[in-house]
Amino acid sequence: MKFFVDTADTAAIKELNDLGMVDGVTTNPSLILKSGRNILEVTKEICDMVHGPVSAEVVATEAKDMIEEGMKLAKIAPNIAIKVPLTWEGLTACKAFASEGHMVNVTLCFSTAQAILAAKAGATFISPFIGRLDDINLDGMDLIEDIRTVYDNYDFSTQILAASIRSVNHISDAARIGADVITAPPAVIKSMANHPLTDKGLAQFLKDWEATGQKI
Repeated sequence: MKFFVDTADTAAIKELNDLGMVDGVTTNPSLILKSGRNILEVTKEICDMVHGPVSAEVVATEAKDMIEEGMKLAKIAPNIAIKVPLTWEGLTACKAFASEGHMVNVTLCFSTAQAILAAKAGATFISPFIGRLDDINLDGMDLIEDIRTVYDNYDFSTQILAASIRSVNHISDAARIGADVITAPPAVIKSMANHPLTDKGLAQFLKDWEATGQKI
């Protein structure tokens, strides 16, 4: 499974990237706002730091304008994945970008039917939003599982990018089901290392070691 980091915080990306935990990065307008930086500047910095795909999102709502914005974003670096919403206009833009050889991340997916359309339009990645489905009392993992089944049935090459990840369980479940990629905030990825039994065991080891009076 590939790990994408869902942030525009370059310091957080660097920390994880130095450990080999970053296969790509996803950004969106909300994350750009949170960073307080110019979208072109911060995206270029991220692209220079990370070898894998870096998703940069258009903000237009009509295909013609999406294509214009996306082509500008694609010029930032070769590893840009142009991010478009899963609307009919977004699918139109997706097809145009894919036809030009650009990576495309189709975002805000909430149904299997939408995921089929994105694959047919040539999406590189489809981003089902797990957490937001959970918020309305639906199981986001059911969607990941359904998309996996359909894509495998028809050998679609579009990669399932599990998004709106809120917890370590989301990551573990997505991995078990067979999502190709997850994108999560840095804090969630780092919390994968946490377990109370690890903490308890380490505390006991340290206590016993101190009792030996030895040094390494």
